[in-house]
Amino acid sequence: MAGNDATPVTLRTLQRFAARSERFACLTAYDATTARHLERAGIPLLLVGDTAAEMVLGLTGTIHAPLELLLMLTAAVKRGAPKTFVMGDMPFMSYQCDEAEGIRNAGRFLTEGTADAVKLEVDGTFTGLISQMNRAGIPVCAHVGSRPQRAKHDGGYRAAGRTKAEAARIVEDAMRLEDAGACLLLVEATPAEVSEEIVRRTSVPVIGCGAGPACHGQIVVTQDIFGLTDWQPSFAKPIADIASAVQAAALRWKTMVAAAELGEHPYSMLDESSSVS
Repeated sequence: MAGNDATPVTLRTLQRFAARSERFACLTAYDATTARHLERAGIPLLLVGDTAAEMVLGLTGTIHAPLELLLMLTAAVKRGAPKTFVMGDMPFMSYQCDEAEGIRNAGRFLTEGTADAVKLEVDGTFTGLISQMNRAGIPVCAHVGSRPQRAKHDGGYRAAGRTKAEAARIVEDAMRLEDAGACLLLVEATPAEVSEEIVRRTSVPVIGCGAGPACHGQIVVTQDIFGLTDWQPSFAKPIADIASAVQAAALRWKTMVAAAELGEHPYSMLDESSSVS
C-alpha cells in the first residue's frame, strides 16, 4: 500500500482489495503537500474532487469548479503522491454536453493531470459515454446515488435511494455502467441496503461516500474529518481537531512577531563590514 512500500497502487491493487474483501480508505486532496502526507499515512486512493470549489476557492457549490483548475490540482496531487492511485473529478459541464468533448476532457486528466482514473457523476443514460471512454482506454469511476452536481435540479443536496423504486433504479444504473466499462463505482448518500445490493450484483470495487459499510472503500472530504470545516455531513464527523492546532500556531506566530521574538537571524554580511554604507 502507498506509503508503506515501493509498489505503486494501481487499479489491479484496488481489484485485489475488493476480491479479498479488504476495505481500503480514500480521501480527497487538492495540493501536493497534503497529498504527500496522506501517501505517507498509507492512503491508497486520493480523489481530487470538484469539492475544491468549496474547500479551495470558497465557493458555494461543486458546480463552480473550473476544469482547468481541477486539471492543475490533479497533477499537483499526483506529484505529491506518485505511488497513490489518484482520481480526477470531471467537473460540471465538462462531459454532459457532448461525448467527444467529454472524452477529450477525460483524456486531459490522464495526460495533463497524470491521473490514474476519472470520476463522473452519471446514471444509466450515460452508458454510451462510458463505453466510448472505455474504448479510448480511459479508466472511469461511475458516481451514482446522490450526485451533488444536480443539487440545483433536485432543490438542494439530498440522500438518494430511500424509496424502493429509486433504490432499484440506482442498483440498475450501477450494473449498466459496469457493463458499459466503468472499472470503479462510487455510491454517495444512500441507505446501506442500496450499496449492499450494488456490491452483490457488480464485480468492480465499490467506494462508498455515506453509503454504508458494505462498500470496499470509503471516502470523505479530508477537511471534514480533520475538523477544518464549519459543517460536516453526518457520515464525515471530525476525528481530529486540526483547526485548533492551526489557529494556535498562527496565534503563537502573531505573538512572536509582536514581541520581536524571532530567534537568531540566520544571515550575515559576507565581508567584515557591519554596515551597508
